[in-house]
Amino acid sequence: MSQPASTPLRDVRVVEISDRIAGSYCGKLLVDAGADVVKVEPPAGDPLRRYTVSRRAVDTGPLFCYLNAGKRSVTRLCDDLLLSSDIVVLTGTRSAAARLGVNPDRLLARARHLVVVTISDFGWDGPWAERPATEFTLQADSGLTGFRGDPSGPPISIGGDLGEYMGGVWAAYGALATHRRARAGGGGAHLDMSMLEAITLMQSSEWLHSRLIGVPPVRRSLEVPSIEPAKDGWVGMSLITGQQWLDFAAMVECPELLEIPQLRFQLGRWEYREWIRERIAPWLRSRTVDEIVELGQLFRLPVAPLGNGATIPQFDHLRERGVYRGNPAGFHQPRPPWLMSDAQPAPVGATPRIGEHDGAIDWSPRDYGHTAVADRPLAGVRVVDFTAFWAGPAATHALAAFGAEVIKIESIQRPDGIRYSGGMRQDVDDWWEYGWVFHAMNTNKRSVTLDLNSEPGRTLVKRLIARADVVIENFSPRVMDQFGLGATELLAVNPRLIVVRMPAFGLDGPWRDRVGFAPTMEQIAGLAWVTGFPEGPSVAPRGACDPLAGLHAAFATVAALACAERTGRGQLVELPMIESVLNATAVQTIEYEVFGAVMDRRGNRGHTDAVQDVYRCAGDDGWVAVAARTAAEQRCLAELAGGADPAERLATQDPAAVVEHLVAAGIPAAQVISPSLVTDNPQLRARGFFERLEHPRTGENLYPCPPFAGLDRPWLRTPPPTLGQHTREVLTELCGMGAGDLDRLAADEVIGTRPKGM
Repeated sequence: MSQPASTPLRDVRVVEISDRIAGSYCGKLLVDAGADVVKVEPPAGDPLRRYTVSRRAVDTGPLFCYLNAGKRSVTRLCDDLLLSSDIVVLTGTRSAAARLGVNPDRLLARARHLVVVTISDFGWDGPWAERPATEFTLQADSGLTGFRGDPSGPPISIGGDLGEYMGGVWAAYGALATHRRARAGGGGAHLDMSMLEAITLMQSSEWLHSRLIGVPPVRRSLEVPSIEPAKDGWVGMSLITGQQWLDFAAMVECPELLEIPQLRFQLGRWEYREWIRERIAPWLRSRTVDEIVELGQLFRLPVAPLGNGATIPQFDHLRERGVYRGNPAGFHQPRPPWLMSDAQPAPVGATPRIGEHDGAIDWSPRDYGHTAVADRPLAGVRVVDFTAFWAGPAATHALAAFGAEVIKIESIQRPDGIRYSGGMRQDVDDWWEYGWVFHAMNTNKRSVTLDLNSEPGRTLVKRLIARADVVIENFSPRVMDQFGLGATELLAVNPRLIVVRMPAFGLDGPWRDRVGFAPTMEQIAGLAWVTGFPEGPSVAPRGACDPLAGLHAAFATVAALACAERTGRGQLVELPMIESVLNATAVQTIEYEVFGAVMDRRGNRGHTDAVQDVYRCAGDDGWVAVAARTAAEQRCLAELAGGADPAERLATQDPAAVVEHLVAAGIPAAQVISPSLVTDNPQLRARGFFERLEHPRTGENLYPCPPFAGLDRPWLRTPPPTLGQHTREVLTELCGMGAGDLDRLAADEVIGTRPKGM
């Protein structure tokens, strides 16, 4: 009888000192993968214990139970505990850490193996290091808020604390990747993580859009169409590519939508929003949501129902896949967003009482030995990357930054579709080399073109895979299977391989073959439901869940590598994008089950006790985001407003001056900016979040980095590749191809450097 699969991680010790979702979610991800996490709380407990969205008085709320199930709790912090751990996760600024007596440099001097991850709003260095902030103001600083909303009204922040979950998964990934190096004897590090940088990575690098396409800074708008009224409710859609627009026009029986060329691109539709909606409304309002979703799938369009805390667990796909499992605290929660064929998540444990394990932690000292050189954490890992668009490339972007060798597979018949998305240059011949999201997410990679519909292409890609450690793809399930490159075939080629698959909805279930992008997941999983104003429709968060899913995949990849190194076996890792998003919106379904409360849209006012909003200021579309958290801060805000309504008092003042005045008084505030202008942020510039690279076609540009200080710079070693730039180099180096072989492949269009037909 076979033994049950173990967790991917074994004997990994984590100390978590956290008072925010990001730190707790980091710890949760590590617990789920098998780590032993000890949570250090003050005697009164983590303040999150008493938080509920629905303002219920509790000693330990369900969100805390979701984030902390299976951890151990102590109230006494000592050096012995820290020094005998593998990973320390601490939320707070440098001064906050000092008050706790935690000094990463001192710890690393005594325990070279240790990985210390500190999570703070702005990082430990730079001019804003001790500046007050909340996720609400960080979204404004990052450009996320300034990207969204009708220009005739205020900008709109994303609801639901999404940035906290993004910060948490970045911290878990960085910690686990660096621990891999430490376990091999290469030493740990202090990873100084900035929440501002993590949240900035949730926007689509709009500064590169302005630079590469030659357009002014993007102004806020809303997708058209996006979340639209049907006969019996609301239906969400996300039409990204030109082909999807053509198919949508056919589905809604409106050929006139094809008469205006700029409507093929999302940004070109805003000007025609009323014209478009007048034409599609009769068709939509005469059909139910289910009918529209079914038709959308026939046309291969990302069309979805709108979910909320009450309805999400009832979707047949999630029920049939068994996505929700019980928490001992008496509710159901989404399972971890990864499934492994040779490992399983830890069972959901009990939530510890405050200090329940004081005196019970008996870790012995660690000694992993020492090597002469501390290389990048993932040095020596080779990844064959079939991903496209944003989520998959975000995963391999993170792996490459941490040192993995990433070989990106495209074809001249089908390049990465994000090269084409959003607009094109009319003044250059190779306009496909100017896609800004492609640029942002493909640094440090080599590009190889291979036509996988051809026998030579499939033979060569299998040779690459035979010498790889990881294969990762994010197509719909049928694509790789049609190429004969499913997990079974790939593991036959290389039994130690980690095969990472990132389908939208999973490899089985009723929605298996549905088309879905990040906005689709945001609509289904409740994130759109809580974004927007109470009196208006839900608003699309605009793809922020692409990098969220990508980082979950990067984390799971490193966990699976740890498993393979222990067992000698590879495995399939499945990461449906919908399940990553469900983990970040879990509070909605949990609070509905426990309290019967549906989390609603509150505009910019949020779901905390803070007095927060976006206020109009003087100037051309000047706005500031303000969050007065405590009673003292709220009194201070009232005093600064002279007893008047802040909206009236601030309307005549300069937004930058308002922000500095409020911040000096200890009140979190930020100027709402276009995401195109985030490169001017003094904190991001001081921290080196943007690195300059010279691209062979587009020249020098600023590229985003992982949200950490503490590892060797630069993060980025090579610019994003041009199509097929490294084909000959890689096929010669790894497949033994000669010049004549390569010339024949080019003549047969198996390889190339220009999209076919261009």
